[in-house]
Amino acid sequence: MSAATYCQLEAQGVGVRIAGRAIVQNASCSLAAGQISAIIGPNGAGKSTLLRCLAGLQAHSGSVQLQGEEVARIAPRLRARRISYLAQHDGGSALDDLRVEDIVLLGRLPHQGLLASAQAGDAAAVEAAISSAGCQHLRGRLFGQLSGGERQKVLLARALAVQAAALLMDEPLNHLDPPHQADWLLLARDLAAAGHIVVAVLHDVNYALRADHLLIVAGGQLVHQGSTQDAATHRAIEAVFQQRLRIVRCEERWLALPQ
Repeated sequence: MSAATYCQLEAQGVGVRIAGRAIVQNASCSLAAGQISAIIGPNGAGKSTLLRCLAGLQAHSGSVQLQGEEVARIAPRLRARRISYLAQHDGGSALDDLRVEDIVLLGRLPHQGLLASAQAGDAAAVEAAISSAGCQHLRGRLFGQLSGGERQKVLLARALAVQAAALLMDEPLNHLDPPHQADWLLLARDLAAAGHIVVAVLHDVNYALRADHLLIVAGGQLVHQGSTQDAATHRAIEAVFQQRLRIVRCEERWLALPQ
């Protein structure tokens, strides 16, 4: 049986309150391997908080399960092997003095014992991640010397180096130019085809429409989820953005156009 057949990330009744304010309310979803799932919605809707809940990084009510196992009950090191998370921000100056190759190697820490050194398998995973993220030419440079787009590619490589069953990404297209955004989409498709769970918070609705499955968040609530090909999903996108864009078909693809 392929990974895509059984690997699943599920949320049931997930809620988050911070300082008395409901950030996420009663969210339930099922995200399967073998497809790209995109989370979209207005600014401040709760998209990143929901993604952090799915990754086991945010305290919440309700349940999040990976392959039927409660994520909150998975030991942190094992959870870090099974769920890889790409944050929206680059970690700031904490990484500036590290070489790119060493940053990508940090993705292998969940696989290493306490104080253990990198093994041959770690080196192979790092090489594969650097190649997949397209940052071979950056490997010897310091992180602090890189542009925003270059940093984003390195952090993606670090997330890929984990080789986790689930890859959750918060705004992975940040700082990337159009060709590298297209590269990201191809990479996401390859990961899904290989049986991984791929979930991304996206602001670009046109890239979100090229995913397979869409979750639409507004006011902390998951107001719609469904196929990017469904008319109901298109109408839900238009509604959540207050009819300020419309979804049209253009050369066999759906596009979001400003009204």
